[in-house]
Amino acid sequence: MRKLKGKLIGIGVGPGDSELITLKAAKLLEKIPIICSPRSAPGKKSIALSIISPIIKNRKEDENLKILEPVFPMTENEKMLEKHWDEASEIIATHLNKGKDVAFITLGDPSIYSTFTYIQTRLENDYEIEMIPGINSFTACASSMTKPLVEKDEILVIIPKIDHRMNSLLKEGDNFVLMKTSRNTEELENMIHEEEGKKEIISVENCTMENEKITEGFPNSKSYLTTTIVKLKK
Repeated sequence: MRKLKGKLIGIGVGPGDSELITLKAAKLLEKIPIICSPRSAPGKKSIALSIISPIIKNRKEDENLKILEPVFPMTENEKMLEKHWDEASEIIATHLNKGKDVAFITLGDPSIYSTFTYIQTRLENDYEIEMIPGINSFTACASSMTKPLVEKDEILVIIPKIDHRMNSLLKEGDNFVLMKTSRNTEELENMIHEEEGKKEIISVENCTMENEKITEGFPNSKSYLTTTIVKLKK
């Protein structure tokens, strides 16, 4: 009798605080045999893995648990990225072919700018896929700020990268989530300050973590995990 293939499950582990992981995700992580947690460089710790460590701490002696830590480098070199995504997909597939379920953990939510997407697209035609949502960074930032993200019929715009569309987006939206703003703060500042009307700008670094920092205006640090929320009163 042919053994059934395992299921690939993308799990959002939230913005940083382990207590913000959903009950469904926690229950699955307590029993699933394979956990895949990418890291940005060899020898560098995975933030997602550190988030779930309190949940899997009782599984240290569990011989049935295997943790995969493929490298997903922080680069814009597409060929290099494709190579690492292909290699990770192949490793995951070997376990799925043995009938073992694999949990791919990712910061925030697996459907929003997630590394899980790159693995999913490579494996979804051959294996069953499930996704467990997580709290995303920008709603967590709004909670840390104790401010509403949007009200009434305001338009929310999420911007992952600054490009030629930025100026037109600023004219159409009301509230803006600027992802990873530490990468292009100066350019962002100039664009925002050129807009007319009252502005409220708040940046959150390492949201919900012990070293969380909330500042008015754009961030001074170069922390990768920095999100800026801009509210334009037109």
